[in-house]
Amino acid sequence: MELEHGRFGKMPARDAIDATAEALKGRGFDVVLAKDRKEALEKVKEIVPEGSSVITGSSTSLREIGFNELLDSGRWKNLHKPILEEQDHAKRMQMRKRANIEADFFIASVNAVTKDGALVSCDASGSRVSAYPYDANRLVFIVGAQKIVDNIDEAMERVRKYAFPLEDQRAKEAYGMGSLLAKWVILEREPIPHRITIVLVSEKLGF
Repeated sequence: MELEHGRFGKMPARDAIDATAEALKGRGFDVVLAKDRKEALEKVKEIVPEGSSVITGSSTSLREIGFNELLDSGRWKNLHKPILEEQDHAKRMQMRKRANIEADFFIASVNAVTKDGALVSCDASGSRVSAYPYDANRLVFIVGAQKIVDNIDEAMERVRKYAFPLEDQRAKEAYGMGSLLAKWVILEREPIPHRITIVLVSEKLGF
């Protein structure tokens, strides 16, 4: 499949980014704008107090801003590390479920953002997206503005035709097996004030 980089990988105009940020706020999401990956990491440091317990969803965007190194530095309590170290699959699943609920902050990304303020995500197991609608106490999404699309239909098309093929290739290289389009979550509104903060970055990040 030929990837549509020109359609799904390009940065939108500044006014489109600003308008999307306002639409997200209108749906109950907190939004912080960052000009690049360096500023995005600084915004995360401002949002998440030192000593907080943190769990993450597997995310190329987090890796690209340098979040993983900061998490390993001891600034926050890393709930993801013992999960990765557990060799028993059943125990690892239970640890992940507990961490999603117990962590002060869940840090991740989404696959697409619509111009009218909805968030769309998909993964294979659901260990990441299951926390988004309910389980997580507070979420911080790091989102490159190239993920902005016109509507929900285009968001799902972006996932199928662009984000998934890239993630599938990454999974094959990292784990020796591909990914799946299995568990979808659409967030159209957040009724709990300040539960979800989106760091919207004017730089291409992730898939």
